[in-house]
Amino acid sequence: MSATRQLPPILRLLAPLDGRIVPLEKVPDPVFAQRIVGDGVSIDPTSSTLLAPCGGEVVHAHASGHALTLRADGGVEVMLHIGVDTVQLKGEGFRLKVRAGDRVSAGQALIEFDADAVARRAKSLLTQLLVTDVERIASLTHPSGSVKAGTDLALEVTLREPAAAEAPAAGGSASSDALVVPNPTGLHARPASVLAHAAKRFHSAVQLRRGEASANAKSLVAIMSLNVKQGDKVVVVAEGPDAHEAVEELARLILAGLEEKEAPAPASQPVHPRSEDPRALSGVTASPGLSIGASFQFRRVEVHVAEAGEGAPVERARLAHALERAKAELETLQTRLSAERDANKAAIFGAHRELLDDPELLEIAETALAKGASAGAAWQCSCRDFAGRLSRLNNDVLAGRAVDVKDVGLRVLRILTGAPVEQREFPAGCILLAEDLTPSDTAGLDPARVLGVCTVGGGGTSHVAILCRSLGIPALAAVELKLLAVPDGAPLILDADKGTLLTAPTPAETEAARVRQAGARRRREAELSASRDEARTKDGRRIRVEANIGKAAEAADAARIGAEGVGLCRSEFLFLERETAPSEDEQTAAYAAMAKAFPAASVVVRVLDVGGDKVLPYLAMAQEENPFLGERGIRLLLERPEILRTQLRALLRAAREGGRLKVLFPMVADLDEFRSAKALLLEEARRLGVEPPPVGVMIEVPSAALLGAHLAREADFFSVGTNDLTQYTLAMDRGNPKLAARVDALHPSVLLMIRQAVEGARTHKRPVGVCGGAAGDLQAVPLLVGLDVDELSVSAPAVPAVKAAVRRADHAACRELARRACAAASAAEVRALVAEHEAQSPVAAGGEAA
Repeated sequence: MSATRQLPPILRLLAPLDGRIVPLEKVPDPVFAQRIVGDGVSIDPTSSTLLAPCGGEVVHAHASGHALTLRADGGVEVMLHIGVDTVQLKGEGFRLKVRAGDRVSAGQALIEFDADAVARRAKSLLTQLLVTDVERIASLTHPSGSVKAGTDLALEVTLREPAAAEAPAAGGSASSDALVVPNPTGLHARPASVLAHAAKRFHSAVQLRRGEASANAKSLVAIMSLNVKQGDKVVVVAEGPDAHEAVEELARLILAGLEEKEAPAPASQPVHPRSEDPRALSGVTASPGLSIGASFQFRRVEVHVAEAGEGAPVERARLAHALERAKAELETLQTRLSAERDANKAAIFGAHRELLDDPELLEIAETALAKGASAGAAWQCSCRDFAGRLSRLNNDVLAGRAVDVKDVGLRVLRILTGAPVEQREFPAGCILLAEDLTPSDTAGLDPARVLGVCTVGGGGTSHVAILCRSLGIPALAAVELKLLAVPDGAPLILDADKGTLLTAPTPAETEAARVRQAGARRRREAELSASRDEARTKDGRRIRVEANIGKAAEAADAARIGAEGVGLCRSEFLFLERETAPSEDEQTAAYAAMAKAFPAASVVVRVLDVGGDKVLPYLAMAQEENPFLGERGIRLLLERPEILRTQLRALLRAAREGGRLKVLFPMVADLDEFRSAKALLLEEARRLGVEPPPVGVMIEVPSAALLGAHLAREADFFSVGTNDLTQYTLAMDRGNPKLAARVDALHPSVLLMIRQAVEGARTHKRPVGVCGGAAGDLQAVPLLVGLDVDELSVSAPAVPAVKAAVRRADHAACRELARRACAAASAAEVRALVAEHEAQSPVAAGGEAA
């Protein structure tokens, strides 16, 4: 008699809430959507009492009351998590009805919550039902449509026996031919992240091999640790159900350069020969410039963690929550930097967010957790291991990324331990000396106080170097270890151009350095002294140079530096970072103050532009799969006319007080949207008995550029927002770190859109301004002049340099340059054309936009 085959165990989980089933990948948080915490399903709830999906023991109940973990009777752990980012509510709106150690039965009430209050303040109310023991999952299924709490099945999980958890996935195996890596600096962070992201799309296990070494191809850090250089040969090996497809796709990406377009590190960041002067410490140029100051040693306060944990389930949940909060912090930081048009900084912190998804970092931490380590100790162990691996590589680019791993590690440890963010006030006039700085340390430096940076670690291509360059702070990296012995307050001369830090300089040396500094200042002062003059090309074409602002104080500063008006006032800064919308009187006062700074010039106020990456806590907005293509800009305001009417009345009242205000409508896609918004303006003007101000269209989407002639019939002016126009034309998210290098406003397709808008405006003699990031890009200025735009609106510090760039230009020559650029095939070709044009100019280009 043959033995009866034993069926695998099944875990059936009831719906913990009434609501609609939503697949995990639809949850607007990568911690859940990418199944980092566990696998399962989400529910869009219509009830407000969370019920136990099965019988078992409560192993962890979060103090904030928004989440808990059960150990089912079969030993499998199940997490329930109400909403997204709800940990930041700190318990408001939640009431736990159980605590750790309690036995519960299926259908028992676990948490009561105020659904309306939570929904108003959380990113989403989607509630997750997850099996966190993912190694026990053989397969799972869930229904679609609506479910009833405590009655309907929400998840059915077929379990593996624990011993079988490590069995390889069924399917075939495949390997590629030897692939020659074409990337100029090898597989550093950006191409490695593209490869890891692509590998994650496949179910198969995927390895990247270089010689005898191999790495998990789904891990960014593991790929970088292979230290693959240009010209190295690698092999892709996969095993699993889609192995052949994985190898074919990843091999194709590697041979194509993994979407990397950047050149090797620029020659302006060389490794300099060591000086024979014992007072001179040598290093690598990270950010050019010359500074004179006093030394100040940067020493970070260590974060201490307990080694032993309270058990794997508890510590696993703690780490998951800390990762969730760290991602939320980085998303907020990235959004703010994007809003400030600082794409380089935004991309750096976007890459940090990617590191929090790295499977090998998480795997090492999970191994430590299983051995009894605390969440902090496990995460610290994982980050130290990877940072050490990268720092030992004979590759400056990859070794520099060890600092990014340390930075991410510190962020999560701070959250786990509750340690406060270090608030540092550095002495005025100091040159900062450190073993290493992280991007988070560097991003907050004040260039008015910190005159230079020198580190023992890092390199010319590190993210810290990029940040120092964006701040205009001279910096050296890879300085001799003697740097750390320099006492605080010692006089220093940092010559980052030559790669030296001179200690104990003589009076003559200090004076010579001051003379060089004075020359650079004179060049800047020449631009400043002429900043109030009109900007005319050499052949007489007048270009107005105005300022982009967000507050009245910025308007006054812009006027002092020579701005000829305000080309873009981002009124959303009045609405952000507050609990309620600004009143009509408050808005009126703000707009009137801005207009007062420019009594003889116009101030263009863009009405509230939210949606996409800008969310107001007091404005309930539906969850959207793609908010950048949903309700944002004018289409959102037309759905909430009371907000728009209040703002329009405030603008009309401010204009009545004497301001030369203009109104700009954002994200207009067609004539109907513009007509609807303009009708509200005219209606409010009639009610107040005032003349309506000029009203314009922001050209940010291709449809508006293509319909320029139609829009110009009814609009008084156009303002081209190149940041959004670029991302919508190229279909690339400008906040995505993997795509940031390719989102270039000098792409020929974007230039063609601008040309189309200008030609449309000219049919009705309407002026066209450019207020996006391209207006402050000195390489873009001759192209925009050649495309016949009338105005450039830039950040206030860039006004003098942009005016100087206009004066260097010849309109006729710029028109020919623009014609050739529009016929080019890529942004790289366009920038090469501009470089050739500037080289042929009889006056050398000078200065950079701040």
